[in-house]
Amino acid sequence: MHELVADYRYSTDHEWAVTDGEVTTVGVTAFAAQQLGDVVYVELPAVGDTVTAGEVMGEVESTKSVSDLLSPVSGEVIEVNQEVVDSPEMVNEDPFGAAWLVKVACGELPAELLSVDDYRALIGE
Repeated sequence: MHELVADYRYSTDHEWAVTDGEVTTVGVTAFAAQQLGDVVYVELPAVGDTVTAGEVMGEVESTKSVSDLLSPVSGEVIEVNQEVVDSPEMVNEDPFGAAWLVKVACGELPAELLSVDDYRALIGE
């Protein structure tokens, strides 16, 4: 069973989102990190960029493949985790903690994001 955080919301593309006030933090799930294999490169949007739910906001490259990062929320990027860009292996080591990707000015999470139980069902757990 994969580590999941109960109060986070999850996209069907294996990103997570959690909102604190008007700021939503976004990352990739442990399931996605495991499926990717060893992450060797992460490309993220810049501060000030606008991201749109369901659309590409960057990419992650592993020893197995290159995958698009799809934003689970819409809004303006207000912070980027430069540590993940500099040390992409963090995605494998701590996907729900230190390896968050971006913070977005976003007041409300999209209704289509999954609860932890619905995400577990999606990934077959």
